Amino acid sequence: MMKARSTAGAVAVFLSLLMVAPAAHADTYTKTRYPLVLAHGLSGFSSLLGVLDYWYGIGDTLQSGGATVYVTDVSAFDSSEARGEQLLAQVERIVAQTGCGKVNLIGHSQGGLDVRYVLAVRPDLVASVTTVGTPHLGSELADFLRKNINSGGFTEVVIGALANSAGWFINLLTGQSSPQNSLGALATLTSAGTAAFNAHYPTGMPAQHCGQGAASEGSTRLYSWGGTSVLTNIFDVSDAPLALAGLLFHEDNDGLVGQCSTHFGAVLRDNYSQNHLDEVNQVVGLTNIFASSPKSIFRSHANRLKNASL
Repeated sequence: MMKARSTAGAVAVFLSLLMVAPAAHADTYTKTRYPLVLAHGLSGFSSLLGVLDYWYGIGDTLQSGGATVYVTDVSAFDSSEARGEQLLAQVERIVAQTGCGKVNLIGHSQGGLDVRYVLAVRPDLVASVTTVGTPHLGSELADFLRKNINSGGFTEVVIGALANSAGWFINLLTGQSSPQNSLGALATLTSAGTAAFNAHYPTGMPAQHCGQGAASEGSTRLYSWGGTSVLTNIFDVSDAPLALAGLLFHEDNDGLVGQCSTHFGAVLRDNYSQNHLDEVNQVVGLTNIFASSPKSIFRSHANRLKNASL
């Protein structure tokens, strides 16, 4: 009888330890001081019908490590000043609702220009800025399109209308009703457009071509990374068109953005084995299985921010 009670007691103690173990060993690897705010790129979205996330699996990965994550929505097509104003309004709401004071901004593609705009106009709200695959010097694809679409001509009108309709539909599927300006977006992403943008908002831009920018602006840390591979997964239907677009470039690129164009602030790495969509774990996680996974890269960066007390 005594032995049975002793065994039952041991089992009860063991089960109680199992119950508290998860709480005692909770993952805090990505638990930053300030929330992480993810800003999508051109033709982007937060989530389509709540099914397909732009940042595929990345938000969940960051949250599983303790991070507070917000995913923003702006016009699918518009200039970075216009999109930046929309993003700023959302950042202001996040700060007001949470009382956090500041946020860590992470922007992919054109979203990197949007977050730079927010930094320029409201630096007091920004703890760090990170750009991923952002065309800080413009995209040679955008230059090619602008050069071959006659300004004010029939083709420009038709293409602009079609792109605006696509942007409207994307925003509709995300529950948004933002204005669309595809020609304004194209102008922003050309080399001339980004040169004008950089003249107005120079913070973090390298002084020399393909160099490093300042690692910080005041107390705000600045980072960037990008990829230089286009064909990374034979099952990914987006690889072929990105490889075709990549032929327009005169340097290594991710299919839409050149290697040196991604440089901003402290360049963490500019040659990941990723194409432009791989950088946000698209399409649906079909990335290079022999290289660092996008989720692990974001997770490591969140830990970097955490260790910097950001």
